[in-house]
Amino acid sequence: MDSYLIQVNGPGDHAPLLDVHLKTNGNSMSLGKVKGRKPRWAVRASEMSKKTFNPVRAIVDSMKVEPNPKKAMISLSLGDPTVFGNLPTNDEVTRAVKEVLDSGRYNGYAPSVGYQSCREAVAAYYNCPEAPLEAQDVILTSGCSQAIELALAVLANPGQNILVPRPGFSLYKTLALSMGIEVKLYNLLPEKSWEIDLKHLESLVDEKTACLIVNNPSNPCGSVFSKSHLQKILAVASRQCIPILADEIYGDMVFADCKYEPIATLSTNVPILSCGGLAKRWLVPGWRMGWILIHDRRDIFGNEIRDGLLRLSQRILGPCTIVQGALERILHQTPPEFYHNTLSILKSNADLCYAALSAIPGLQPVRPAGAMYLMVEIEMEHFPEFENDVEFTERLISEQSVFCLPATCFEYPNFFRVVITVPEEMILEACSRIQEFCEMHYQGAEGAQDLECDK
Repeated sequence: MDSYLIQVNGPGDHAPLLDVHLKTNGNSMSLGKVKGRKPRWAVRASEMSKKTFNPVRAIVDSMKVEPNPKKAMISLSLGDPTVFGNLPTNDEVTRAVKEVLDSGRYNGYAPSVGYQSCREAVAAYYNCPEAPLEAQDVILTSGCSQAIELALAVLANPGQNILVPRPGFSLYKTLALSMGIEVKLYNLLPEKSWEIDLKHLESLVDEKTACLIVNNPSNPCGSVFSKSHLQKILAVASRQCIPILADEIYGDMVFADCKYEPIATLSTNVPILSCGGLAKRWLVPGWRMGWILIHDRRDIFGNEIRDGLLRLSQRILGPCTIVQGALERILHQTPPEFYHNTLSILKSNADLCYAALSAIPGLQPVRPAGAMYLMVEIEMEHFPEFENDVEFTERLISEQSVFCLPATCFEYPNFFRVVITVPEEMILEACSRIQEFCEMHYQGAEGAQDLECDK
């Protein structure tokens, strides 16, 4: 066996350079000069964390404004249907979770992609002849947000780009930029009920485009695409050979005069990752149960994308096992009246809000067809004292204690978003206050010109 002797030559105990010799069985071998290292703390945030940016939080946190203390705050900003207690989930949903919890059978780890029986339940719920699904086509995730994250991570590499709607859900950009993926924004057209500007969309495609995100029904717009429009979107994706990431978390949350079409049911050749979950339709966003549905009838994704999703899912080992255990019962035994009642409330609130805001000079709401939101254009030329939608909504808080999100949060300035899940009396009170605010600050063409001359 060889013996080793390390001889260190250098003046004193603090030599910046150490001349190291290694002796083995009498033979000397020099390892040369080695820099001495004086340990010191140098902990820095990762590049990924530095690139992570949530525009909603950045804008809202910068709004240093206090509400009017004489008026109770009405928040129309948060897309959480549980906030005011007027939209509880169904008793059957709650009982299903309670019984699973009491059974003690779902307290351990599940497979990272979810229990097989739970994946089968989701596949059975969404399976249809136009878009067949099996358990192997389902990945269970920790909410729809993680579904979107996994879908982006498996489809796009750093340096590539994705196509994202404007206005659109801010999480797409937050996730993409943190991964080093470029975001290209395609326009939605408010005058066409927020349909996609298809020419603009296709003009953005290049050799580095990894996927197209289609959000239907839409947050923040409350729009629902028609079958014919979805077919035109698919035609662009097919021509350009670009897969689709379909954010369908508001699927089936459409009003009675409209029909929701899952995009995968309209194409046999475009590969689609459809992201959904329990959060909105079942009114339990905090339960963090989502899924990815893999639609790939031409085997374009092949095993590579499926294997990639499996590996990526192993980073956090899947969603809550308690909710997984209740999933089959939630999906298949929630009574239809529950969905109908929820949509009736949302439709009523949407109609009330749209009618009230349409009557206010200087505002132009766009009628929603589903989801939980309504977008309102601010005719800024009639409110010259405000620089933009952020200032408008700040003053709305300070004067009327009504909080609506400025649409700059969604890359769409001079609009604001209203959440329509609040109780009816709050919707009416909020609209009344918005009217009072606008009447206070509205300037006709002549008044606006005079104000401009005074600057």
